[in-house]
Amino acid sequence: MRYRILAVVSLAAIVSAGCGYHLSTAQVPNEINTIIFHSKDPYGQISRAVRAELRLHDITIVDDAKVKSATLPSLRIESSLENQKTASVFRDGKTAEYQMMLSVHAQVLIPGKDYYPIEVTVYRSFFNHPLKALAKDAERKIIRQELPQQLAQQLVRKLLLSVYAAREADNALNAKLKKTTAIGGTS
Repeated sequence: MRYRILAVVSLAAIVSAGCGYHLSTAQVPNEINTIIFHSKDPYGQISRAVRAELRLHDITIVDDAKVKSATLPSLRIESSLENQKTASVFRDGKTAEYQMMLSVHAQVLIPGKDYYPIEVTVYRSFFNHPLKALAKDAERKIIRQELPQQLAQQLVRKLLLSVYAAREADNALNAKLKKTTAIGGTS
């Protein structure tokens, strides 16, 4: 009996280890250990969520009014848009389901490189129960609190990807320049 239990536990460990599951922790590049954060609404939900997500990734946020540095990268939230539209209707024509959308356009400036635009849009849907108005309002309120957090997670993820992309483009350019100078130098 013990051998069967041991075999089942061993099989479960092997199967779960082979599925490719791993925690989503991204290594923060050295270029953005410290970042300047700009926003038109510095105390809004989106800005607070982005600041919290940056801190979660151990990125130091510097106030743009205090530091005017050309050596620090900056993240600027240019615009945001919140929208709600009908996703489905009942037979009688009343709204059965709403879809809420939160969208942000941001830019990352990496010193010595270029601006990198970031577009992030998150969607959530919720059902409209005509007989449960209080439940509908509570659900809408919860979703409106969760949307900025989801948006901030995706924004920081894309920020990290843009820094890696800038680094790879820089490495490719340097390799091409080395190759060109090596070819030009041997002629």
